[in-house]
Amino acid sequence: MDFIYDLFWPGNTNLASTLVLLSFVIAAGIYLGKLKIGGISLGVTFVLFVGILMGHFGYTVQADVLKFVREFGLILFIFAIGLQVGPAFFSSFKEGGIRLNMLAVLGILLNVGIVLAIYFIDGETSIDALVGVMSGAVTNTPGLAAAQQAASSPEAVNTMSMGYAAAYPLGVLGIISAMLLIKVIFHIRTENEIKAIESELEDSGSKPYLTSIEVTNPLINGKTLLQLHDIIHCEFVVSRILQADGSTIIPKSSTQVRVGDKLYVCMTPTDLQSFESVLGPSIEMNDDDWDQAAPENVVSRRVVVTRSEYDGVSLGTLRLHKGYNVNCTRVNRAGVDLLATPGLRLQMGDRLTIVGDLNDIDRLSSKLGNSMKRLNQPNLITIFVGILFGIFVGSINVGFGMKLGLAGGPLVVAILLSRFGYRFKLVTYTSSSASLMLRELGICMFLAAVGIGAGANFAETVFNETGMWWVIWGFIITFVPLVITGSIARGVYKINYLTIMGMMSGGYTDPPALAYANNSTGQDAPAVAYSTVYPLTMFLRVVAAQALILCFM
Repeated sequence: MDFIYDLFWPGNTNLASTLVLLSFVIAAGIYLGKLKIGGISLGVTFVLFVGILMGHFGYTVQADVLKFVREFGLILFIFAIGLQVGPAFFSSFKEGGIRLNMLAVLGILLNVGIVLAIYFIDGETSIDALVGVMSGAVTNTPGLAAAQQAASSPEAVNTMSMGYAAAYPLGVLGIISAMLLIKVIFHIRTENEIKAIESELEDSGSKPYLTSIEVTNPLINGKTLLQLHDIIHCEFVVSRILQADGSTIIPKSSTQVRVGDKLYVCMTPTDLQSFESVLGPSIEMNDDDWDQAAPENVVSRRVVVTRSEYDGVSLGTLRLHKGYNVNCTRVNRAGVDLLATPGLRLQMGDRLTIVGDLNDIDRLSSKLGNSMKRLNQPNLITIFVGILFGIFVGSINVGFGMKLGLAGGPLVVAILLSRFGYRFKLVTYTSSSASLMLRELGICMFLAAVGIGAGANFAETVFNETGMWWVIWGFIITFVPLVITGSIARGVYKINYLTIMGMMSGGYTDPPALAYANNSTGQDAPAVAYSTVYPLTMFLRVVAAQALILCFM
């Protein structure tokens, strides 16, 4: 029975016992992470605490092996995060997103400012401990990883891990407490905020809107659809035209409209009034009415882009009407409907709503792929090419002795690849299940290695006066910036409370807080704000944590 001793007894560092230890830590951490207290769960972070516990009881891993597991897990996690946030990274700066992102940036600056104030005033708490506390207080594991990668000693790495573990639980509670305090200060009623956000969404005009228009204006009789674009000055797509003689056609840009024609139009709601003022009033005709009016061979179908050669190709270059005699009205991307304008660039996984003859749609489907089997195949070349260049970029000295490192380099490259990869014939589409698997595997490996490495000295360091101050510092770092930014958002900019909750959660990259916001409101508005600020916030938190280490150690 010696093999049982070799596998399970503390202190053994052979390959088999190392794999057993890592597997147990990850499995137990994930299981415990599903437990909820008051509807709140710490999730995968429990892997860190289980690793600390096992390290405390004498379980160890060879230093080189532990470092490899930690760094490789970090790279997988960070790269998957970059691919996830990349498509929204640049668009998050548009319109109202600028204000939310600036408030989130203010929160980051306040976090860093409080850390520096504690460092200089207290004088006894090391910067590596404070950076770990800050990462736990703002529940940002990538920031911890980046700082640890930039640290010069194993002792600093372990100190950061202990600071992170000490501050994390109250970090989650601090975010929720700040949300509740903002609600009390400004006498906010959640029901009123929900009604306001619903009304705002109805009037936003951000989503494509299908409507039927009857042409009654004699002044545009005989005008082509191309001429109508110049007259109305808005983007729209005419899916079908029911002519006065009862025949239904699939129009093209040269098709003339005449008085008595009925048009099935896809546009943004804000353009409806302009459209009606030029052509005529809206009429009651739904999808079923149009299907009954259409010839038997004219149908509407979803076609999925699954061939890599069309990744990044503009919709206009497909020449849908001339080549296939069909129209595209909408493009669904990641669950969001987009108006099918000619300049819209396609991405792998886009779902096009196509109207036309069934045989023509089948021909187009063959061209674009329309194969879910192909879509589910992982694009491993992109992942490993991205990691290769990410490590290269992370090794470049960007000035003042600073490097992006194994955290920042892959993050930057992943963001850029997800946005511009099509220009280099790299398919960056990854199914949600594959992306989640890559991300969760990486973070579990990282947290398990960090916890095991920090466990030996955790109890004697944290469960004393020093650890108590870490918890206090952490709560201050969490709570104060959120109250300030939340008050500015509500008091100055009059931002909806649901949006503020999402901004707070996204600014601290905290899924448990977002889950609380969604569950307490029953709305998607917090998630929208979360996704708006998350990309920039994630990037800046990684950079900020690393910069503090490089500047003060």
